[in-house]
Amino acid sequence: MKKRIVFTGGGSAGHVTVNLALMPHFQEAGWEVAYIGSTNGIEKELVGGLAGVRYVGISSGKLRRYFDWKNVTDPFRVTKGIWQAFCFLRAWQPDIIFSKGGFVSVPVVLGGWMNRLPVVIHESDLTPGLANRLSVPFASKVCVTFPETVHHLPASKGVYVGAVIRSELLNGSRERGISQCGFTPRKPVLLVMGGSLGARRINEVVRSQLQALLTDYQVVHICGKGQGDESLQQAGYRQYEYVTDELPDLLTMADLVVSRAGSNAIFECLALRKPMLLIPLSKTASRGDQILNARSFEKRGFCEVLLEEDLSDTTFLQALKKLGENRSDLLRRMKEDTQADALTQVISLLKNTAS
Repeated sequence: MKKRIVFTGGGSAGHVTVNLALMPHFQEAGWEVAYIGSTNGIEKELVGGLAGVRYVGISSGKLRRYFDWKNVTDPFRVTKGIWQAFCFLRAWQPDIIFSKGGFVSVPVVLGGWMNRLPVVIHESDLTPGLANRLSVPFASKVCVTFPETVHHLPASKGVYVGAVIRSELLNGSRERGISQCGFTPRKPVLLVMGGSLGARRINEVVRSQLQALLTDYQVVHICGKGQGDESLQQAGYRQYEYVTDELPDLLTMADLVVSRAGSNAIFECLALRKPMLLIPLSKTASRGDQILNARSFEKRGFCEVLLEEDLSDTTFLQALKKLGENRSDLLRRMKEDTQADALTQVISLLKNTAS
C-alpha cells in the first residue's frame, strides 16, 4: 500500500512555497499526496491544478488580533473546518501531515491530532506566527528556518533545518530573463517584489520615482494581484502582477532586489546571492515578524533595511543608492554563508516521523 502525506498551509503565497518545494519529491518517491486548504484562497490557485495532488477545500476563519465583527462568526467557520479536516483525514488515513502555517492550517493540525496522526510543522519566520503557536502543542516536531527560533519552542520539538529552497529557482537563466522582459544585457536590473499582501506602499514609491530609477536600472516590478498599471509600460520597465514559472529567470537576471522581508523570499535571494533592500511590513500591518527577519539579515551583512515608517521617495532612492554602493561587500558576505540542505533534512524527518 502506498504511503500518503497531507500538506496544508495558506492565506499567503509564503505559506505555500515550502509545500510546493516538497510535494514533487514525495510524488517521485511514490507517495500519494493531498493538500488541505481553504475553498478560495491563494493556496487553491497555486496548488489546485497540480497533477497528482488531491486538493481538499475546507471552511476556515482568520485569526485576528483586532476587533472585527467576523470574530463573532469565524469560530463557527473554524469549528466546521476542524470537522471537515477530521472526516477527510479519518477516511484517507495519511501517514503524516506537514503544516506550513497560516490560519487554514489550524483545523488540519487539530483534525490530525484527533485522528492520532503525526504532524510536522514548518516555521519560516524568526518567531512563530499565531497559527503555528496554536498548533505546536499538537505537533511531533517543528522545523525552523532561523537558529534563534528554537528558543521559542519546547526543547523536544524544535529542529533547526535552515531555509527550504525550491530547486527550480537554482536553474534560472539570465539570458531567458532578459529576453522575456525585452531588456538589454548591458544595463543593471532592479527587481522589485512587494509580496502578495503588502505591495501597495512599495508600488506607490516605485511608480512615483520610476523615471529616476530608469536612469540607472532596468526595472522588473512584481506588483501584486490586481495592482498593475498598464499606463506605465515603457522601455526598460516590465510589470507583472504575479509570477510563477518566470521567477527563476527574473531572480537570476537581477543585480539588486527590493523586497518585503518574508522569510521565504529573503532566503531565496540569499541562496541566489542577490543583495537586498528590505522594506519589512510595519507592526501596524503585521505582528512585526518581517522586521525581526530583516534585522537578522542586516546583522549578518546580507542586506540594507528601510523601515516602512521611514519610507518616502527620498529615503527610498537614498537606500537604493547605498545598496548599490555596498553591493560588493554584501555579495562577499553572502558567498561566505553556507546554508544547510534543508530540503533533504525535512524530507528525511517527514519520512522518519510518518506512522
